[in-house]
Order: sequence, then C-alpha cells, then structure tokens
Amino acid sequence: MNTRERQPIFPSEGSIHSRNPSQEVNREKYQFASDNTAGLCPEALEALVKANAGSCAAYGEDDWTAEAAQLFRDVFECDCDVYFVFNGTAANSLALASLCQSYHSVITHEKAHVETDECGAPEFFSNGTKILLASGEGGKPELEKVEQLITRRKDIHFPKPKVISITQPTELGTLYSPRELLAVGSLARKHGLRIHMDGARFAQAVAALGVPPRAISWEAGVDVLCFGGTKSGFGFSEAVIFFNRELSREFDYRCKQAGQLASKMRYLSAPWIPLLRDGLWLRYAAQANRSAQMLSDGLRRIPGIRILYPCQANAVFADLPTPIHLSLQSRGWHYYTFIGGGGARFMCSWSTTLKDVEALLRDCAGGKKAEEEENEQNI
Repeated sequence: MNTRERQPIFPSEGSIHSRNPSQEVNREKYQFASDNTAGLCPEALEALVKANAGSCAAYGEDDWTAEAAQLFRDVFECDCDVYFVFNGTAANSLALASLCQSYHSVITHEKAHVETDECGAPEFFSNGTKILLASGEGGKPELEKVEQLITRRKDIHFPKPKVISITQPTELGTLYSPRELLAVGSLARKHGLRIHMDGARFAQAVAALGVPPRAISWEAGVDVLCFGGTKSGFGFSEAVIFFNRELSREFDYRCKQAGQLASKMRYLSAPWIPLLRDGLWLRYAAQANRSAQMLSDGLRRIPGIRILYPCQANAVFADLPTPIHLSLQSRGWHYYTFIGGGGARFMCSWSTTLKDVEALLRDCAGGKKAEEEENEQNI
C-alpha cells in the first residue's frame, strides 16, 4: 500500500515515511494526527496474549468470539447479530452492500467518510450502488434535502434510494442527539429506507451524550451499526452489528468473499471482551473527549486561532494562522488539514494525556509569540 497518500500537514519535510529508518522518530508528535496513531490499550494487548495461549476452533467458532458477541448483546440490550472484520472500510462497505442491490442508492452527507475516504469501496462491494449526497451544517445532512433526494424521482431510470447513512460522531466531530436520530429514523420509515450508522467513534458518542447505547442505535431506528474498535484502543477489529437480523442473512458469505473472514477470529474478538465487560470502552472514550475539550478551550484563548466546529467528542477543528502552522511543523507536530473542507484537525485518543495537550498548546502559543515579534520587527 502506498503510505504517502494520506499524510498530515507538510508531509514533504515532516512525514515519518520520508525519513531515514535509522533516524529516531519522536512518536509523541503524532499524538494528534489521528486516533489511529495511538498504540493498543493495555487491556486489549493483554487479551490478545491470553487468546494466543493454546489452540481453539477457527473462523469464529471459538469461545472468545461467542463471548464478545454476547457482550455486545448485553451492552445494547437486544438480540443482535455481530460480525468482526479487520477495518472500518470493510465494515461500512459490506454493511451497506447487505442493505442494497446494485440498482439502489445510499443517501449521506457530502463529507461523510463513506463518500470521501473509502476509495469507492461501498460502490464496489455493492456492485454499483450509487451514493447520493446531501449538504447540511456540522456534517449532518439536512432532512429536507434528504427527503428531496428520496422523492424527486420515482421512475425506473433513477437509482432507487434504499439507505440513509449517517456518521456518529460526524466527520466534523459533531454529535447527533437521540432526538435528531429519531427524526432520521422517522424519515427512513416513512419512505421504507434502512439506516446505516458509521460508528468508527461510536464509543466517544455514547460517552459524550451520557445515554444508553440503545438510545442512539436501534431505538432510534438504526438497522446496522459499524462499531469501531481500532479507534477505541485496538490494533485491528471493527464490529458490524445488525439490529435488524433479517438484514444479516448471508453476511458471513460477504465477509468471506471480501477477505474479511479471519481464520484466527479470536484475535479480532478477544480485545472486545475486557473493554465491554469492564466498561473500559466508555472510560477510554471519555478520556479522549476530555482531552479534546481541554485542547479546544486552550486554543480558543490563543489570539488568531478560530475553532471551526463545536467540540462535542474527541476531535478539534481549528483555523490556525500560517505562522502557527509553520511553528508547529518546526517542532515536529503532525495533523491533518484535508478533512472538513479546511483548517487543522486535532484528534485525541484513549491515550492522550493532559501533558500532551499542554505541550501542543505551549507550542501553539510559542508560534503566536514568534508571529508578534516578527510583526514588530517589520514595523
């Protein structure tokens, strides 16, 4: 895979992939580039070590997978079907394919991950299902515009709308409230559509909203949820959860055909057990959210920095003056600037600490001070 495709700001000079392998890499400077840059949480790592002992049944017939699936049913308080895949692209794409035929369409926000960052995988795995885009503030499609897409054409020449896909939290770090989700569910039922939820950071949403997981999933009308494990402290593993079990028919065959049926499935399922059983998924998510809120509050106090979207989960989007960008680059910080239509995105993870936040804020303030000194010299 070409690892240079999705680099943080200033990749030509600061990319880990452009350095000599013999050079020491300061990994702390990648802390805010993405929650994918964090390591495994200790409980997930310990679970993998335990699952590694001895032999057991393959292809998901093991006790680890059965226990993890049951824990999901306990957490969501419903009898759902649970499948484990390696990554989020597979989870979203295969879930959408299970809801659609090739002549159907999926309606989502114009900045949704399934539209901008899946390399066409949802269309590929569904054999051509079309994605229709709706705009809206804060990464949420306006329901009026969604309904317009649903109803504007009924003829056989237009791909029939079948699914509304939403992201919780959104690609811009905002949250759907239970009431907003109920409205989406009502619209979907009115027109006979299904609801897919991209929940790569679903844990952060539950922690931030302080509601039972059922309240922002199946009770709101969600048919299938892709629950992110990688961004919850795992190395790999996403759970595809079908609340409408009829829709999961032959999903195991889709996973197999797509190369997502792990022969040693216990390595995908075992890390979920301690996090779900002991409530660690919420504790770590809350830590990420708190770190993001501290960072957002600190950035607001630095003159010239503008927060672009409300910080409601574990992401902070900010418009940084160029001198601060350059200052952060010179200090080795990495973060994305192509997400959300501009600005810098700082993402906090389960492992982000107060010390990390303070270090970034200190260097942002240093960049502002350098800008002021340069302006004084130019007067």
